[in-house]
Amino acid sequence: MSATEAVSVTILDRELTLACSAEERESLVDTAQDLDRRLRELRTSHRAVGIDRLALLLALNLAHELRQIQHGAGPASRGADRAIADMRKRVGAALDALEAHFR
Repeated sequence: MSATEAVSVTILDRELTLACSAEERESLVDTAQDLDRRLRELRTSHRAVGIDRLALLLALNLAHELRQIQHGAGPASRGADRAIADMRKRVGAALDALEAHFR
């Protein structure tokens, strides 16, 4: 098992420091950048909405994308399992980052 290290990411101009393994670092940073981009897109189209509502909208969007992947991919699709695992990591990292921010 790999030791954890601190990783700083910025989401909507808020810096968060998270712990992850060295193997997960790149994925976590990429996920945080994707989360930041998607939250900024939502904020642009929903100007009067608070951060908590933006987070819920994004969580719903990510869950919907995951469901589409799960239902659209047949058992013969070898990439489906990888895509689902990646989406679960992104959703988990997004929720962890938001949970840590609101503590």
